[in-house]
Amino acid sequence: MTNSRIAVLGAGLMGHGIAYALASAGKSVSIWDPEPDVLDGVPRRLEGHECALGRAMTGKVTLASSLVEAVDEASIVFEAAPEDLALKRALVDEVHKANPRTVFATNTSVLRISEIAGGSPAPDYVIGTHWWNPPYLIPIVEVVRGDGTCDESVNLTCELLRDVGKTPVEVKKDVPGFIGNRMQFALVREALNIVEEGIATADAVDKVARGTFGLRWGAVGPLENSDFIGLDLVKSILDYLSPSLSAAHGSPAIVNRRVDREEIGAKTGKGLFEWHRGHKESVEERLLSHLAAAVEL
Repeated sequence: MTNSRIAVLGAGLMGHGIAYALASAGKSVSIWDPEPDVLDGVPRRLEGHECALGRAMTGKVTLASSLVEAVDEASIVFEAAPEDLALKRALVDEVHKANPRTVFATNTSVLRISEIAGGSPAPDYVIGTHWWNPPYLIPIVEVVRGDGTCDESVNLTCELLRDVGKTPVEVKKDVPGFIGNRMQFALVREALNIVEEGIATADAVDKVARGTFGLRWGAVGPLENSDFIGLDLVKSILDYLSPSLSAAHGSPAIVNRRVDREEIGAKTGKGLFEWHRGHKESVEERLLSHLAAAVEL
């Protein structure tokens, strides 16, 4: 993979970030987006990351004028389109027609890879690569096999990810949400349930998460911690606690009501919290500083 061509489809939040992660590790990347304004904004966004992180790109990011141009002779294509199954399936077909031998690595947070590959003449070349935001800071990339994904695609993808300094974690079963988002949204579901039940405020919930187990999990994960404290204690806690936890099969009323009122958070100025001018930017700065320190950049 040292001198292989790499393409990124989608130049939005994740796409341009993946391109920067690859280019800052010395790779040459061709990137394309159907929206000209989004594509034209890539150089400015990349320069902003270089300045903020002090990490120059030793590789090159080239803006492609078409999907065909972007994927031409690419060994692997990272797709970072919106979470729309029909759109992703259409991109699989387009890429396969333009370059039948390339690995199509779909960056999805929750969609099953086998569904994205459905109908493709080459499902063996379709694989999931769940990069976490921001992709140039988070070291883990979940690598997900679809039902038809071949070993060659998995090996090539993992080799490239290791080569650019990432830690590929193979997901052995193609399930919605893979590993991280299954855990993360189980936590979000219970956090929302606590607020909805009047047990605590949203601010209190976040303070507890950040100031207790959130501090631990960077060093000791939930399962190693379970062994550490003893599975006998874990069993006792789960037997007593589990019946009172949320088992909702959809988003709770506390979310649905706000979405109906268009109170969806930072985008509209109000959600579970009040978002005043500059608040979103200060949260983003706090997050990026925390992540940069955590990965020792």
